[in-house]
Amino acid sequence: MNDTNKTILVTGCAGFIGSNFVPYFLEKYENYNIVNLDLLTYAGNLENLKEVENHPRYKFIKGDICNRELVEFIFDEYDIQGIIHFAAESHVDNSIKNPGVFVETNVNGTYTLLDVAKNHWMEKPFVYKEKYNNCRFHHISTDEVYGTLSDDPNDLFTEKTPYAPNSPYSASKASSDMIVRSYHHTYGMNTVITNCSNNYGPKQHDEKLIPTIIRNALAGNPIPIYGDGKNIRDWLYVLDHCKGIDLAFHKGKSGETYNIGGRNERTNLQIVDAVCKILNETVPPKERIGKESYKELVNFVEDRAGHDRRYAIDATKIENELGWRAGETFDTGIVKTIEWYLNKYGVQ
Repeated sequence: MNDTNKTILVTGCAGFIGSNFVPYFLEKYENYNIVNLDLLTYAGNLENLKEVENHPRYKFIKGDICNRELVEFIFDEYDIQGIIHFAAESHVDNSIKNPGVFVETNVNGTYTLLDVAKNHWMEKPFVYKEKYNNCRFHHISTDEVYGTLSDDPNDLFTEKTPYAPNSPYSASKASSDMIVRSYHHTYGMNTVITNCSNNYGPKQHDEKLIPTIIRNALAGNPIPIYGDGKNIRDWLYVLDHCKGIDLAFHKGKSGETYNIGGRNERTNLQIVDAVCKILNETVPPKERIGKESYKELVNFVEDRAGHDRRYAIDATKIENELGWRAGETFDTGIVKTIEWYLNKYGVQ
């Protein structure tokens, strides 16, 4: 670690978005050290961070964000002067089976981080210690806190959309958002929240939709699609999301929320079509699995309980106030994504 640098705590870096964010951030900013606190649950994998594991400005600590004693030690030992909080239980199906884990990690973990940060940085409500005047807590959240939308293409989530979470996962994230908000309004903490749409790209966990399509197609296994496959999501390339987080962390207004979306609405069926079309061209299915198209593997399964029909984000606020723009369309981003997974699965 460089002692003259500002050291920030970034939680959950071994997960999908965090492991894309850390290499990007370290390369862009030479004046930051990063301490990564990650429990390495099933969704966290240090292989995702191979390219930075020996980086002189990066430190990994295995541990639980709910462990107050550990979090206090990290703040004292590394003099933490900012937090970017990715760590969360995030798989909706798992939240339906075991909601308590989501409440513990997403709600209590966020509270622990906030409270330790407040005590480390602040003299009293609305008064920061002189050294910590510019310290910020950036909370990464999801568009799922807003509930579901109608089929009207003009119906979009904005920062003023009332919260209406419909799964234990989204309810736990909504709760954590509210705790962050309360620490800003009650204690004057410098906080910012970003709510993103569905991310895709390299390093995503195999359980998610796009990796599942690719993995099952290549293996000749059924590609499971919930319900009628017409649920709509707004797809955001992960590196575009990382750049939005960077902007909000550095330039966002304290106490504000910024929605980050790709303006790339697709049904799950359209996602399957796009992925299978590219795979048909790059890894001919006739030779690999004896079929004319990978799309023949699609298998409709019982819909998820409480499955929201449509999400779509209006990203006007972050675009206008902070100058963020998504660099990837879905058509360009999905090609990069599939190339990464073909390499991961050893398919040339």
